[in-house]
Amino acid sequence: MSYIIDRRLNGKNKSMVNRQRFLRRYRAHIKDAVSDAVNRRSITDMDRGEQISIPTRNTHEPHLTHGPGGRQHRVYPGNKEFQAGDELEKPKQGGQGGGSGQASNQGDGEDEFSFYITRDEFLNYLFDDLALPNMVKKTLAQSKNFKTRRAGFVSEGTPNNLSIVRTMRNAHARRIGMGAGKRKKLKELRALLEQEQQAAVPDQLKINEYMAAIEDLERRLKTLPFIDDLDLRFRNQIKVPTPTSKAVMFCLMDVSGSMTQDIKDIAKRFYILLYLFLEKNYEQIEIVFIRHHTSAKEVTEEEFFYSRETGGTIVSSALKLMHQIVEERYNPDEWNIYAAQASDGDNWDDDSPVCSQILTEQLLPFVQYFAYIEITPNHHQALWEAYTAITASHNRKFAMAQIRGPGDIYPVFRELFAKDRYQEAV
Repeated sequence: MSYIIDRRLNGKNKSMVNRQRFLRRYRAHIKDAVSDAVNRRSITDMDRGEQISIPTRNTHEPHLTHGPGGRQHRVYPGNKEFQAGDELEKPKQGGQGGGSGQASNQGDGEDEFSFYITRDEFLNYLFDDLALPNMVKKTLAQSKNFKTRRAGFVSEGTPNNLSIVRTMRNAHARRIGMGAGKRKKLKELRALLEQEQQAAVPDQLKINEYMAAIEDLERRLKTLPFIDDLDLRFRNQIKVPTPTSKAVMFCLMDVSGSMTQDIKDIAKRFYILLYLFLEKNYEQIEIVFIRHHTSAKEVTEEEFFYSRETGGTIVSSALKLMHQIVEERYNPDEWNIYAAQASDGDNWDDDSPVCSQILTEQLLPFVQYFAYIEITPNHHQALWEAYTAITASHNRKFAMAQIRGPGDIYPVFRELFAKDRYQEAV
């Protein structure tokens, strides 16, 4: 009798396979429900699951039925009125049902099937048609970072990698293998020699023959090398790619007098959505908050969103500080660097060309992506015009969009990180 033991790792939830099959089957309905939830929720409340309801008619299982036509013979219990061959009258239309309650004028009523999707499932559907752009330098499949790892032993190598223990073990095994037959023969000859010497009439010719053979075997055993080139074993070390799953997210925001608290709240929602997006793709994420007016400063999150400042705006100060922090703390070979800049577009006219130069020459060469959002219902200003030229030459690392109100946050985010727009790596 055969026994089949299923050792697939499905976790503690034994119905996980059925659940995944169910989610795949009703994927379209779930995505519609998630889209409705996005419209209802605040973006700060995205980090949880969702209750999904599907009409019962969409959960029916397919089944086989008899087609129309053909001859069918049926026997019904309790038949006292009809005989074989009788014709049955067609039921009259418009009959009333036997149920109680008031009928609806909106068509057939139908219950809904409700279930709950987890936070991870909700985020998967939320970001399903989005993709992190330019994940080429340090993606898991195309990592350029390597580490040395031991990979067994090889017969050739440098002296410093010689494994003495493995070499001596091979030499000992070789000596045993090559000398086993000779030692067995030597033992037999010594026994014959001793037997002949103890005989009543020793045969000196045989004794000399045995002694010569024993001497030859002993000489051949001594010629076996203690260590041969075939015994040498060296530790083998190979370089394997190491996946890098660290990301840093730079949040740059103008806090001058023209930035109202409503504009800051819109920027905060965009940053939170970007953080959730990065959290889905990286194990470790760090956030750096840089605020600026005429000068830039690295601050805490509380101070970043709720402090009040007055004065003018010099955007280049924030870009310079970001470049300085990257050089000091975040090596581009080890970190995936993302940046999002929020502003109302206000900037000194002489400073906008400087911002364009800093972005092109100092920041864009090592960042994965830089997004600029201009939060204003008004016309674009000098900073937008300066950044427009960058979009033409660095369209895969730099993108910009305008947000006029809270309702534009999610559509703008999807536009900046659309999968079909950034699916090819630079």
